[in-house]
Amino acid sequence: MKKSIIDDGFQDYLVDGARFEGKDGIPCLLQTKNAIPASLIPFDKARTAKNKHGYLHFYVHDFKYQEILTNTKKYDETISQFDGIITPDPTITIGMPHCIQAASTYMNRAIGYYEQCKGVPVIPNIRWGDCSTYDFCFLGVPKHSVVAISTHGAIAKDKSNQNLLRRIFKDGLKKMLEVLEPTDVLVYGRMPPDIFEEFYGMTRFHRYPSEFETTHTKGIK
Repeated sequence: MKKSIIDDGFQDYLVDGARFEGKDGIPCLLQTKNAIPASLIPFDKARTAKNKHGYLHFYVHDFKYQEILTNTKKYDETISQFDGIITPDPTITIGMPHCIQAASTYMNRAIGYYEQCKGVPVIPNIRWGDCSTYDFCFLGVPKHSVVAISTHGAIAKDKSNQNLLRRIFKDGLKKMLEVLEPTDVLVYGRMPPDIFEEFYGMTRFHRYPSEFETTHTKGIK
Protein backbone atom coordinates (compact mmCIF):
# COMPACT_ATOMS: atom_id res chain seq x y z
CA MET A 1 0.00 0.00 0.00
CA LYS A 2 1.28 3.44 -0.92
CA LYS A 3 2.17 5.53 2.09
CA SER A 4 0.04 8.64 2.55
CA ILE A 5 1.98 11.85 3.04
CA ILE A 6 0.22 14.78 4.70
CA ASP A 7 1.53 18.24 3.85
CA ASP A 8 1.00 20.46 6.90
CA GLY A 9 2.16 23.54 5.00
CA PHE A 10 5.01 24.33 7.39
CA GLN A 11 7.84 23.09 5.13
CA ASP A 12 9.88 21.25 7.76
CA TYR A 13 13.11 21.72 5.76
CA LEU A 14 13.04 25.41 6.65
CA VAL A 15 14.10 24.69 10.21
CA ASP A 16 16.58 21.84 9.75
CA GLY A 17 19.11 22.23 12.55
CA ALA A 18 17.33 25.15 14.20
CA ARG A 19 16.88 25.71 17.92
CA PHE A 20 13.39 26.52 19.21
CA GLU A 21 12.10 28.75 22.01
CA GLY A 22 8.93 28.87 24.07
CA LYS A 23 5.93 26.60 24.37
CA ASP A 24 4.99 27.40 20.77
CA GLY A 25 8.37 26.25 19.45
CA ILE A 26 9.46 29.44 17.67
CA PRO A 27 12.63 28.88 15.56
CA CYS A 28 15.69 30.87 16.61
CA LEU A 29 17.49 33.05 14.10
CA LEU A 30 21.29 33.04 13.98
CA GLN A 31 23.24 35.88 15.56
CA THR A 32 24.65 37.87 12.66
CA LYS A 33 25.83 41.40 11.97
CA ASN A 34 23.79 43.25 9.37
CA ALA A 35 24.48 46.50 7.60
CA ILE A 36 21.72 49.09 7.50
CA PRO A 37 19.94 48.63 4.14
CA ALA A 38 20.37 51.29 1.48
CA SER A 39 16.70 50.85 0.60
CA LEU A 40 13.71 48.58 1.14
CA ILE A 41 12.08 46.99 -1.90
CA PRO A 42 8.58 45.43 -1.74
CA PHE A 43 8.57 41.70 -2.43
CA ASP A 44 5.85 41.98 -5.05
CA LYS A 45 8.13 44.29 -7.08
CA ALA A 46 11.18 42.01 -6.83
CA ARG A 47 11.04 40.63 -10.35
CA THR A 48 10.61 44.04 -11.99
CA ALA A 49 12.92 46.08 -9.75
CA LYS A 50 15.78 47.61 -11.73
CA ASN A 51 17.75 48.47 -8.61
CA LYS A 52 18.62 45.33 -6.64
CA HIS A 53 20.71 47.24 -4.08
CA GLY A 54 18.46 46.92 -1.06
CA TYR A 55 16.58 44.48 1.17
CA LEU A 56 13.31 42.87 0.13
CA HIS A 57 10.45 43.53 2.53
CA PHE A 58 6.99 42.02 2.99
CA TYR A 59 5.05 45.05 4.19
CA VAL A 60 2.41 44.46 1.55
CA HIS A 61 -0.95 42.65 1.56
CA ASP A 62 -0.50 39.03 2.66
CA PHE A 63 -1.86 37.63 -0.61
CA LYS A 64 1.01 39.26 -2.51
CA TYR A 65 3.57 36.98 -0.87
CA GLN A 66 1.43 34.05 0.23
CA GLU A 67 3.30 31.57 -1.98
CA ILE A 68 6.65 32.15 -0.32
CA LEU A 69 5.09 30.86 2.91
CA THR A 70 4.19 27.54 1.25
CA ASN A 71 6.87 27.21 -1.45
CA THR A 72 9.90 29.10 -0.19
CA LYS A 73 12.45 27.30 -2.38
CA LYS A 74 10.77 28.65 -5.50
CA TYR A 75 12.11 32.12 -4.67
CA ASP A 76 15.72 31.23 -3.87
CA GLU A 77 17.07 32.72 -7.09
CA THR A 78 14.97 35.88 -6.83
CA ILE A 79 16.01 36.58 -3.24
CA SER A 80 19.69 35.93 -4.00
CA GLN A 81 19.74 38.94 -6.34
CA PHE A 82 19.21 41.41 -3.49
CA ASP A 83 21.36 42.55 -0.57
CA GLY A 84 19.12 40.67 1.88
CA ILE A 85 15.59 40.36 3.19
CA ILE A 86 13.38 41.54 6.02
CA THR A 87 11.53 38.45 7.28
CA PRO A 88 7.87 38.06 6.21
CA ASP A 89 5.11 39.96 7.98
CA PRO A 90 2.06 37.67 8.26
CA THR A 91 -0.84 39.52 9.83
CA ILE A 92 -1.37 39.38 13.59
CA THR A 93 -4.66 41.01 14.55
CA ILE A 94 -6.46 41.57 17.83
CA GLY A 95 -8.89 38.75 18.55
CA MET A 96 -7.15 36.30 16.21
CA PRO A 97 -6.78 32.82 17.80
CA HIS A 98 -3.48 32.33 19.62
CA CYS A 99 -2.49 29.37 17.46
CA ILE A 100 -2.75 31.44 14.27
CA GLN A 101 -0.83 34.36 15.76
CA ALA A 102 1.94 32.02 16.92
CA ALA A 103 2.00 30.30 13.53
CA SER A 104 2.56 33.70 11.88
CA THR A 105 5.56 34.30 14.14
CA TYR A 106 6.81 30.76 13.48
CA MET A 107 6.80 31.27 9.69
CA ASN A 108 8.48 34.66 10.06
CA ARG A 109 11.41 33.08 11.90
CA ALA A 110 11.45 29.80 9.93
CA ILE A 111 11.87 31.56 6.59
CA GLY A 112 14.45 33.89 8.11
CA TYR A 113 16.46 30.95 9.44
CA TYR A 114 16.27 29.14 6.11
CA GLU A 115 17.57 32.19 4.24
CA GLN A 116 20.37 32.68 6.77
CA CYS A 117 21.48 29.11 6.23
CA LYS A 118 21.68 29.85 2.50
CA GLY A 119 23.93 32.83 3.17
CA VAL A 120 21.31 35.56 2.71
CA PRO A 121 21.60 38.54 5.09
CA VAL A 122 18.39 38.59 7.16
CA ILE A 123 16.87 41.27 9.38
CA PRO A 124 13.99 40.04 11.55
CA ASN A 125 10.67 41.81 11.24
CA ILE A 126 8.98 42.12 14.63
CA ARG A 127 5.18 42.06 14.66
CA TRP A 128 3.07 42.08 17.81
CA GLY A 129 -0.59 42.38 18.77
CA ASP A 130 -1.86 43.22 22.23
CA CYS A 131 -0.06 42.15 25.42
CA SER A 132 -1.33 38.57 25.04
CA THR A 133 1.17 38.11 22.17
CA TYR A 134 4.23 39.13 24.16
CA ASP A 135 4.98 35.57 25.27
CA PHE A 136 5.90 34.52 21.72
CA CYS A 137 6.22 37.50 19.35
CA PHE A 138 9.76 38.44 20.43
CA LEU A 139 11.09 34.88 20.57
CA GLY A 140 13.76 33.60 18.20
CA VAL A 141 15.39 37.00 17.72
CA PRO A 142 18.93 37.58 19.05
CA LYS A 143 19.33 40.46 21.48
CA HIS A 144 21.43 43.47 20.48
CA SER A 145 20.78 43.03 16.75
CA VAL A 146 19.18 45.02 13.93
CA VAL A 147 15.40 44.55 13.70
CA ALA A 148 12.62 45.98 11.53
CA ILE A 149 9.06 47.11 12.21
CA SER A 150 6.27 48.72 10.21
CA THR A 151 3.88 51.45 11.29
CA HIS A 152 1.92 51.39 8.04
CA GLY A 153 -1.69 50.58 8.91
CA ALA A 154 -0.78 50.02 12.56
CA ILE A 155 -1.04 53.49 14.11
CA ALA A 156 -4.31 54.86 12.74
CA LYS A 157 -6.07 57.40 14.94
CA ASP A 158 -9.63 56.52 15.93
CA LYS A 159 -11.32 58.56 18.67
CA SER A 160 -14.23 56.10 18.80
CA ASN A 161 -11.99 53.54 20.52
CA GLN A 162 -9.55 55.98 22.14
CA ASN A 163 -6.89 55.29 19.52
CA LEU A 164 -6.64 51.64 20.52
CA LEU A 165 -4.35 50.57 17.65
CA ARG A 166 -2.00 53.46 18.33
CA ARG A 167 -1.78 52.60 22.03
CA ILE A 168 -1.24 48.90 21.34
CA PHE A 169 1.55 49.72 18.90
CA LYS A 170 3.33 52.02 21.34
CA ASP A 171 3.01 49.54 24.23
CA GLY A 172 4.42 46.78 22.04
CA LEU A 173 7.26 48.97 20.80
CA LYS A 174 8.27 49.71 24.38
CA LYS A 175 8.15 46.01 25.28
CA MET A 176 10.15 45.04 22.19
CA LEU A 177 12.89 47.55 23.01
CA GLU A 178 13.08 46.28 26.59
CA VAL A 179 13.17 42.59 25.63
CA LEU A 180 15.43 42.64 22.55
CA GLU A 181 17.54 45.76 23.23
CA PRO A 182 18.16 46.19 19.48
CA THR A 183 21.13 48.24 18.31
CA ASP A 184 19.08 49.59 15.39
CA VAL A 185 15.41 49.59 14.40
CA LEU A 186 14.33 50.00 10.79
CA VAL A 187 10.93 51.69 10.60
CA TYR A 188 8.85 51.26 7.46
CA GLY A 189 6.33 54.08 7.53
CA ARG A 190 5.72 57.17 9.61
CA MET A 191 7.35 57.91 12.96
CA PRO A 192 5.00 60.28 14.84
CA PRO A 193 6.75 61.92 17.82
CA ASP A 194 3.95 61.04 20.25
CA ILE A 195 4.82 57.38 19.71
CA PHE A 196 8.56 57.37 19.12
CA GLU A 197 10.07 60.38 20.85
CA GLU A 198 10.37 58.85 24.31
CA PHE A 199 12.32 55.91 22.86
CA TYR A 200 14.95 57.88 20.92
CA GLY A 201 17.59 57.24 23.59
CA MET A 202 17.07 53.46 23.61
CA THR A 203 18.23 52.62 20.08
CA ARG A 204 19.00 54.08 16.65
CA PHE A 205 15.95 54.42 14.40
CA HIS A 206 16.17 54.42 10.60
CA ARG A 207 13.02 55.51 8.77
CA TYR A 208 11.99 54.30 5.32
CA PRO A 209 8.93 55.96 3.75
CA SER A 210 6.16 53.53 2.92
CA GLU A 211 5.02 53.08 -0.66
CA PHE A 212 1.76 54.78 0.34
CA GLU A 213 3.70 57.87 1.46
CA THR A 214 5.63 58.10 -1.78
CA THR A 215 2.47 57.91 -3.91
CA HIS A 216 0.17 60.17 -1.84
CA THR A 217 0.76 63.78 -0.98
CA LYS A 218 -1.41 63.54 2.13
CA GLY A 219 -1.11 60.83 4.74
CA ILE A 220 -2.18 59.95 8.24
CA LYS A 221 0.08 61.35 10.94
